Amino acid sequence: MRKLVECVPNISEGRNREIIDAVVEEICSTKGATLLDVDPGADTNRTVITFVGEPDPVVEAAFKVIKKAGELIDMSQHKGAHARHGATDVCPFVPVANITMEECAQLAGKLGARVGEELEIPIYLYEYAAAMPERKNLAQVRQGEYEALSKKLGKPEWKPDFGLNEWNQRVAKTGATNIGAREFLIAYNVNLNSKMKSHAHNIALNIREKGRWARGEDGKIRRDAQGKKMRNQGVFKECKAVGWVLEEHNLSQISINLTNHKITSMHQVFDECCRQAQEKGLRITGSEVVGLVPLDAILEAADYYLKKMGIGSGYPQEELIDIAVRSLGLDDFNPFDPQKKIIEYAIGERFGPLAQQKVSAFCDQVSTDSPAPGGGSVAALCGSLSASLAAMVVNLSEGKKEYRDVMPQLRENAALAQRLKDDLLLDIDRDTESFNRVMEAFKAPKATRKQAVEEANKGATLVPLKVMERALESLKTALLSAQKGNKNSISDAGVAGWCGLAAAEGAYLNVKINLTGIFDEKFKQEIREKSGILIKNAQQLNAQVQEVVTRELEKL
Repeated sequence: MRKLVECVPNISEGRNREIIDAVVEEICSTKGATLLDVDPGADTNRTVITFVGEPDPVVEAAFKVIKKAGELIDMSQHKGAHARHGATDVCPFVPVANITMEECAQLAGKLGARVGEELEIPIYLYEYAAAMPERKNLAQVRQGEYEALSKKLGKPEWKPDFGLNEWNQRVAKTGATNIGAREFLIAYNVNLNSKMKSHAHNIALNIREKGRWARGEDGKIRRDAQGKKMRNQGVFKECKAVGWVLEEHNLSQISINLTNHKITSMHQVFDECCRQAQEKGLRITGSEVVGLVPLDAILEAADYYLKKMGIGSGYPQEELIDIAVRSLGLDDFNPFDPQKKIIEYAIGERFGPLAQQKVSAFCDQVSTDSPAPGGGSVAALCGSLSASLAAMVVNLSEGKKEYRDVMPQLRENAALAQRLKDDLLLDIDRDTESFNRVMEAFKAPKATRKQAVEEANKGATLVPLKVMERALESLKTALLSAQKGNKNSISDAGVAGWCGLAAAEGAYLNVKINLTGIFDEKFKQEIREKSGILIKNAQQLNAQVQEVVTRELEKL
């Protein structure tokens, strides 16, 4: 499976588009590196760049970014609201798929060594790549910012991990670069209807993990028994925040880094900022994501706000995203485009080309003399329709008092049905792709052709087998919807049952025909036994669905 790593270099230029474009071009010209987002900020004078790819091309592109930024940006002339250390201020690696944090830390070290040797830029490793505990925290590494480098470099305790440990004309221009490995960081800003920095910064001090200095009634900072300054801890863990003013928008902003959104989420922070702002007679006007955001963070926000409304989250992803965007005010400055702002969407299309077609176009393509898409893709489509109908019955039960007691169970059922619907839509293209891989295997060199065809046929068998498993789960959602959902939609639950069975039966036929091209008898026997059990269970489930439907129809 392909390893994917994200890299998010932040360069200290947010105003000169020519410089930004020249740096970004280094990524675009690197084969295997895919640019996802470029987010410049004039007030911060900083641009957050996000790209993704396999490890080697990502490291190569990151090196080119650091080199080009060092050539074009003069840190001795730089001014901006954001903390910064160098022309390329930070360059973190983030695991996306099939790669560990340890491997990302190794990539950071590899890049740091090369930059230090070839470009002579001071390099500090931070977060999971840190070579010493005291450098794990970026704020600690970057303390004093660029202006402090001339005094820090040359001192043993501030010796860079790589590159020059001296202040000279070259370093004065490039500054230092911090290279790290970290969890997905959400750069998230909350907007106030005030243009006073103090309003935003006071809220930032309250919510961030390290909080603010603890002060006595005399206003002086309190100290513990050892004479160490004391702090009042902030509301949220894994949360960093400062307040600043955005002159271009005539407002102040709470600038937040959520270093682990599974511990502290956007919606938690947003609601707390709203609460604190209201206490001070202020209003939150909206928020923004700088760079990209994981899909699960958006879906969790949607689920949170729907629960506050007393509604379930068993709706299509597009609707859930829209709810999250509107609830958080993520389009306060600019429209929030999921295709550009959500990382899973930005990496690739949500569904394959077949699933994205119009119904008429898909049917037309199936009807031609091409063997794919064929029965396997159609079976997956039937399964998706089954899950869609099961969710529909639940959503038609929302807000009706006679279903109030069973709604928690029905809402879970609808959410599961939505996930199954999406997985089965993906299976439409997976089935055709697996067939195409079989055809490609027949073109392999004669010496390896037999093995290549065998492996491709196995893969083509496992896809419809998975469709059978999902169809079975869809039938379970159809049964629950029939038993406890809106009785005025009982016929829809019945159709969900038949579509689920059609998916299972159709996929079963594809499993059986694909097995004829496989020589591995042990594999064939395992698949025959498993698929045989699945089809019997599917038939029994649909029989139960239709029994409930018939009984309820007789009551109407």
